[in-house]
Amino acid sequence: MPWFYYVAVVLVRGLFKLLTRCRVNGGENIPPRGPLLIVANHLNLADPPLLGVRLKRRVIFMAKKELFRPRLGGYFVRGFGAFPVQRGQLDRQAMRQAYRVLAEGRALAMFPEGTRSLTGKLQPGLPGSALVALRSGAPILPVGIFGTEKIKGVAWIWHRPRITVNVGPSFHLPPASRRPTRAELNGLTDFIMRRIAELLPAEYRGDYGDKESR
Repeated sequence: MPWFYYVAVVLVRGLFKLLTRCRVNGGENIPPRGPLLIVANHLNLADPPLLGVRLKRRVIFMAKKELFRPRLGGYFVRGFGAFPVQRGQLDRQAMRQAYRVLAEGRALAMFPEGTRSLTGKLQPGLPGSALVALRSGAPILPVGIFGTEKIKGVAWIWHRPRITVNVGPSFHLPPASRRPTRAELNGLTDFIMRRIAELLPAEYRGDYGDKESR
């Protein structure tokens, strides 16, 4: 549905411009082409469309399966470039789709926390993004988002909340075993999460606020 994607991008971009004050820092760090794994913190349902219209790439998202169940909502989510993943387990079909997206030289976005943070603070990351990065060899682009947590209720529309998207330099994971252990994956996940934490104000860093970057 390419026509739907381009129409949706125009509409969503217009809504963000009209209803928020959004700023993207570090846009020059976004590779213009080639496989790219984008990892970001997650504060609000607005985060995926925000990245989809404010980064200089067409982005494919891995989104929780529940978003695809309402027919209309599922049509919109798929049209915007997302595919479903079953949370709380290793979804092999979703993982294969993720590898396919990167093998085709496209940009894939994942939220390593696996769900939205209800406190605004960065939560412990899940190993899925580290596994995808290891097996695909794709560069990782860290993104820190803050301000979208203010999009709730109705009153936010009149306040036009300030939203900041900080984009860091891309990086690769350190070498790991051919078949990494759970401990290795946990360490690599922390490596990714620290890169995201570096792009957030101290009050948003949560579990990664007191950890030194490597």
